[in-house]
Amino acid sequence: MSDKALVALVGRPNVGKSTLFNRIVGKRLAVVSDVAGTTRDRLYSEAEWIGQTFTVVDTGGIEMTKGWHTEPLSEDSERFLPLIRQQASIAIQDADVIVQVVDGQSGITAADREVADILRQSKKPVLIAANKLESSKLWDSVYEFYELALGEVFPISALHGTGTGDFLDGLVKAIPSSESEEVEDDSIKITILGRPNVGKSTLLNKLLGEERAIVSPIAGTTRDATDTKLLWHGQEFTLIDTAGIRRRGKIEPGIEKYSVLRSIKALQRADVALLLVDASEGVTAQGAHIAGMLTDESAGVIILVNKWDAIEKDTYTINEFEERVRQDLNFLPFAPVLFISAQTGQRVNKILPQVLEVNNARFQRIPTAKLNKFMRDTIAKHPPPSKSGSRVKFFFATQPSVAPPTFVFFVNKPEWVHFGYQRYLENQMREAFSFPGTPIRFFFRARSEDRFGK
Repeated sequence: MSDKALVALVGRPNVGKSTLFNRIVGKRLAVVSDVAGTTRDRLYSEAEWIGQTFTVVDTGGIEMTKGWHTEPLSEDSERFLPLIRQQASIAIQDADVIVQVVDGQSGITAADREVADILRQSKKPVLIAANKLESSKLWDSVYEFYELALGEVFPISALHGTGTGDFLDGLVKAIPSSESEEVEDDSIKITILGRPNVGKSTLLNKLLGEERAIVSPIAGTTRDATDTKLLWHGQEFTLIDTAGIRRRGKIEPGIEKYSVLRSIKALQRADVALLLVDASEGVTAQGAHIAGMLTDESAGVIILVNKWDAIEKDTYTINEFEERVRQDLNFLPFAPVLFISAQTGQRVNKILPQVLEVNNARFQRIPTAKLNKFMRDTIAKHPPPSKSGSRVKFFFATQPSVAPPTFVFFVNKPEWVHFGYQRYLENQMREAFSFPGTPIRFFFRARSEDRFGK
């Protein structure tokens, strides 16, 4: 699975990074405010421009070490500068293209120069977006930003969209070619995800049987997404131990915050993701947030309830706990749940067999004849609801791709296939063909009745 290009928006607070993020992805996903520091949580989303898809990351404003201020903060505060340097440094390491966002009206500040000094040392493509230039009459002011000696300077208004077309053209042109040399790797790639301190590095070490990752009770010890090879019963796996993600509002400024970039890239590479949940806490809001990232990707998912050895149990504990996990993560109903202890090794030996089963399910194909018999039987058992006296007619089904398994249903009125009925079809398909741990995708295409016969 290849990575999408990662584009990081960096810069001092209150220059409009979140507004530009929203403009690029075409949605109001980031909280926009005149108060520096509004963006506490890193946001990322897929974007597309003239046929090129990429992932854009809004790094958010640089936060003060303690507290939140109700008034806009001084962009050139000396206390900001170390954090700005860290932000730029992480972008250099992990992004494929870096966009330094500046305030086109206020001109170059010391903080802008700090960012540029770091970015200039990288070999990554860098663009400057001179924001807040609502009128083209102000565009002449952008020339001073060439003093930063980075890439091309684009005058834009992220708020109104002025100049963003030319900026995106330049951004797409700067994305490195994906035709780089890639070593053929047939291993099953496993990404380990979870909140900090749930035992990701401990699990990695237990799977490997040796101390290959730093294990520490300090949340966020693992800064990098580290690949480690493992050969098990003739099958090669690549284990990716990713940086932890703290709860909203609890992320420390600097490197720990921006290490989430690596988790995003690691997840995009994964065949199967292991989502760790701390048994002593259950599914927290941030745990559910991380799990939500999985719904946008094609990886298989296994939920691991870790530290199970520390829980007092009776005959019903495991069933009751699994029920709570499934309620809290009801958008991942297909994911198997294992109760483990990475510390003691309890049930850790069941993880890799489960990974193999989930990965096999990602490549499962249903023969066309069998698929269409399933479709006819399922619809006969529970026909789609009528609309204006008419019903959706299903003509034919096919499976064009795997990883994840993807199915196309040819119908007379695709727009009439209600979400609830799609969920019914998915539930029935999982009951008939299993697909453990893997998402499956349904698409509905319009075809006339004449083409497939009466």
